[in-house]
This record gives sequence, C-alpha cells and structure tokens, in this order.
Amino acid sequence: MVGGGERALAVQMARLEGLIDWEQRERAPGARGQAMRVDLRPIEDLASLAGRPDRGLCVVHVAGSKGKGSVAALVAAGIGAAGLRVGRYGSPHVEHVRERIVLDSQPISDGALAEALETALDLRDAAVAFGSDGAEATWFDVLTLAAMVAMRDAGIRYAVFECGLGGRLDSTNLLVGEVCVVTNIELEHTAILGSTRAEIAFEKVSILGQAATLVTAVPDEPDEAGRVIARHAEMMGSAVLRPAWVSGEAPCAVADRNRDLAVLVLDELGRRGWAGAVPVAGALLTPDVVAKAALPGRLELVRHADRWVVLDGAHVPGSMTAVLADLATRPELVGPPVVVFGAGKDKDLAGLLKVVAAATDRLVCTSVGTRTAAPPGKLVENARRFVVSAEMAPTPRIALNRAVELCLPGGWILVTGSLHLIGALRPFVGATQPDPTSC
Repeated sequence: MVGGGERALAVQMARLEGLIDWEQRERAPGARGQAMRVDLRPIEDLASLAGRPDRGLCVVHVAGSKGKGSVAALVAAGIGAAGLRVGRYGSPHVEHVRERIVLDSQPISDGALAEALETALDLRDAAVAFGSDGAEATWFDVLTLAAMVAMRDAGIRYAVFECGLGGRLDSTNLLVGEVCVVTNIELEHTAILGSTRAEIAFEKVSILGQAATLVTAVPDEPDEAGRVIARHAEMMGSAVLRPAWVSGEAPCAVADRNRDLAVLVLDELGRRGWAGAVPVAGALLTPDVVAKAALPGRLELVRHADRWVVLDGAHVPGSMTAVLADLATRPELVGPPVVVFGAGKDKDLAGLLKVVAAATDRLVCTSVGTRTAAPPGKLVENARRFVVSAEMAPTPRIALNRAVELCLPGGWILVTGSLHLIGALRPFVGATQPDPTSC
C-alpha cells in the first residue's frame, strides 16, 4: 500500500519531470556553458523568493572530476561524528532521487522531500507568473533549492554540497563554502566545460570564494590545471591544502585518496571553529564512520550467482585506471574480470575502453537506453580497436546474464562506466547496502 508521503512525492516528482533535465538530455556543443546555462540568475531568483535558505548554512562545497561524491559523504560523516546535525546534497542518484538529499546520515523521507519540492516548484511557478529569472530554472535548479529548503526546515545548519556539473555555473555555486574541494581534474564534459584540463580547472575552482580554504589533490606545478587553481586561489586570498602524496606516489586504494582529502577538510573545519560535542577533526573518520559513509556504486562489492560482482561508476580514464589498480590488490578477486560496460555519449569512450581492454579479454557492452547513453555498437567498435573480445547486449539485465555465462567459477564481474548503469543493475545483484569490504 502506498503511503501518504510516497503519494505526495509522486505528485511533486511528476511536476519536476516536466522541467528541463540536462542529466537526461544531450548537451549541445558550442560556447562553453552556453548549451546549458549562461549565469546563475534562475537559482538566485528562486532562492530570493524562498528567503535565501542558502545563507543559513555553513557549507563545504565539493567539485572535481571523480571522487567528489565519496569525499562529500566522508566529510558529512565526520561532521556528524562530532555531534553536529549535517545535511548533504549530491548527484546523480543511483536508484532513487531521495539519495541526493541526506539529513543526519539518512536519505530524506518521501514526505519531507515532497514538501520541499512543492515549495520550490511553487516558487518557480510564481517566477513564471512574474516573468522573473526563476522562470528559466531547470530540474537541477529546483532540486538544489529543495535541498536548501529541506535543510532549513529540518533545522540543519551544517551542510556539504557536491557540484552537479563543473562549478562556476552550477546551481550549487549560489552557496558560499568555508572550505572548497577540487578532488582532481580530468577531461570530461568537454562540450560544456572546455577542451583542456586548464579550462576545466577554471570551471571547477570557480566555486572558491574570498578567503575560503581550498583542498585539492591537483598538483601545483608543472600541471596545467594546477597552475590555474593556484592562480585563482591566490586571487581569492585562499590557502591551498594538498595531501602529502600529491608530490610523490599516491596510495593505490581509491578509498585512501578520498579519505585523505576528507581528513584535510575536517581538520580545517576544526581550525575554523566547527564543533559539536567535540571539535570537527579528521581523526573522527574511524573505520566504522568510514564504512557508514560508503556510497552505492563506488567500489561496491557484492555476491551474485556465486561470483563476486564489483559495481563502480568510474567514467573518466584516470579514474578507471585507479579503480582497476585498486581492485588488482584485492585477494578475493582472482584473475581478469568479465566487464559489463556502459557509458554516456559525451565521455572519452576510446580512452575508457583502452584502459578496460588492458585489464580484461571479455567485455559485454550495453546501454541504459537514455538519449545520453552511448549505443552498445559504438562501444564495441571502440573496444575492438584495442583487441578485446567485445560483444553487445541490448539491455543491462541481458548484459549481466551474459557476463555470468562468460565468468568461470572463481572469477568475478566488473560493472562500470556509468552510475546510471549501476542503478539499472544494482537491484538484480541483491545490493542493498554497500559491503564494508568496499571501504
């Protein structure tokens, strides 16, 4: 039986789905950012109509090409472990939109999300009636405002917000972060963010405001992205904190890299006076706290059909390389995997598949069927450039079944390339909670 909160949420989600959703649309090439947005006026207008809920929040703002969701979750977990009430906003969701707004370590309830969305959507309707800038607000703008409203209504003061795309023109950039994070910079969304790492770095580091502290794993020199970041930080009068390994050899485990960034953030928040029952600090990230912060589809390890299945949404070549290096150290994962692969049209398909092909000789390519997903045939065409045995499957479920057939007893399966693919398959592999060993 459907509850009242679930019914109310269905009503508001139907209204929300009527808006432009750039996560589900092809992003037209052209002038940087022009295909999607040219300024922040729509979200600024809606926030003003809502009474500026953003100004009541103490914020950590997280951008980057990969790892930003995990870093945001770890930072929020550390703030909560200090005894503070904390909200977290992230994207995309894997299975349900409620995953995007987390209040005090729990996904927002159906009823609370319905109320926040109703407020945000009503304000957009008012902007349409007034003819003000909020009339141009998109799906993501409205959900971002709903997150701020939900946190305000819940009495939450401390928040971690993850950028949706880029940073400079992302609607989360309405917020002023005390500490900002740029996890790393890789070539991604080049039709929107720019064709070089330096251009992309500018888009992402532009979340950094006056006197905020920046935490990043992007090296300073001679890295082109690092130079852009350093110049922007100097212009803002911001200190820059980097893990010690940035100038040496990075830890193999992706989780260790993310944790090191989160520790720097939490220690800086403590220096800035963030405290609950105890001061906020990196030392609060104990193994139990880290395990509870694990996100679905990030190095998630489950059992399915008597085989290990790893779910990871790596979607840029550098991240795929790091994920495969991490998995190569795990004793339960023996030999090369059978890979189920799907990715967006706007990703570096050749770069991703070159990395994957070096780790496997059995690849099943598929698509979640959205307009933004690359067709399986195109994926196979790219994969065969690197001499890998690749075949197509029309749906993720068929691809998973085929991978099970190809996977010998004692072998394992890797599902990767897209969090949308992870979301499509996660229910079928019995993944309900991240496995603690994935941390």
